[in-house]
Amino acid sequence: MTVLDQPVWHPRTEPAPLLPDAEPYRLLGTPAARALDPGLLTGLYGQLVRGRRYNRQATALTKQGRLAVYPSSVGQEACQIGAALALRPQDWLFPSYRDTLAVIARGVDPVQALTLLRGDWHSGYDSRECHVAPLSTPLATQLPHAVGLAHAARLKGDDVVALAMVGDGGTSEGDFHEALNFAAVWRAPVVFFVQNNGFAISVPLAKQTAAPSLAHKAVGYGMPGRLVDGNDAAAVHAVLTEAVGRARGGGGPTLVEAVTYRIDAHTNADDATRYRDDAEVETWREHDPIALLERELRARGLLDETLISAAEDEAERMAADLRDRMNEEAALDPMELFTHVYAEPTPQLREQAAMLRAELDAERDAGAGA
Repeated sequence: MTVLDQPVWHPRTEPAPLLPDAEPYRLLGTPAARALDPGLLTGLYGQLVRGRRYNRQATALTKQGRLAVYPSSVGQEACQIGAALALRPQDWLFPSYRDTLAVIARGVDPVQALTLLRGDWHSGYDSRECHVAPLSTPLATQLPHAVGLAHAARLKGDDVVALAMVGDGGTSEGDFHEALNFAAVWRAPVVFFVQNNGFAISVPLAKQTAAPSLAHKAVGYGMPGRLVDGNDAAAVHAVLTEAVGRARGGGGPTLVEAVTYRIDAHTNADDATRYRDDAEVETWREHDPIALLERELRARGLLDETLISAAEDEAERMAADLRDRMNEEAALDPMELFTHVYAEPTPQLREQAAMLRAELDAERDAGAGA
């Protein structure tokens, strides 16, 4: 017997409570912002200033040949910081390749966060130690991993929530569908955080989906969808904190869409002028996340030259340390290419490792005899 054979059919979940609001949620510049903790606002400000400087320094390192590639998150810093600060130490972050700022805000060494993008090693940091999954360069593949970890944690009785970050382009991948579907069915403690920055490299959102918003996709899986201004650091933090709390309390997953904008090109290898004009970029510069927070802080008398100088000085110290350490030549062992690929190396992997070892030995012997 199917549901269509039943005399009376009702939806399993009422859709109305799951639908996002018509407009992105905002806090900065609204009366509700007056109730926000001053310590939270000044803390967010310091993190945003540090994050902007990190983005600029990493971009400069790319131009100097110290990084193979860098996907800048200038303009999206509020999303990155909001995601990191919404989690407790035992929770897990599952970032995409553009989320290095969220990774360092979570406590990972800035140099280790760039190791993958430099091409030095598999990841650069111990995921189990910092509870941050490796940066994911394939689109959306980290989402099912987040669901699996969150579901396993719940089965074990662990107090753990997973927050998975993805771009708007990633929502067009099958992994996105599979992750949301399993998460909703299992009521896994996971939050899906979509940073909608307008483009999947050069493909605008209108050519990816006809949905009213990406947050509206949540109702199709039976989970709440939330829409937030991704440049409003306070609003992002509030929405994600609520979603994480809901997951922790057994309420299941939430899909959060942050409407933001990628000010810089997709990466240093991209020419963004081929698919968007300068006027569009300048419009979004007027909605800069740091400027929005500064206006709120000034309106409340919380921003002065002392705070500005302290934030900028800290950012410069971080940038100088990053620059100095990235300018050091890494000591690499080519044989580590085969480390951590499989728990038990396959015959093909052992054969390839033996071939590389033979080549390295031959080079060493030739150098010794020269």
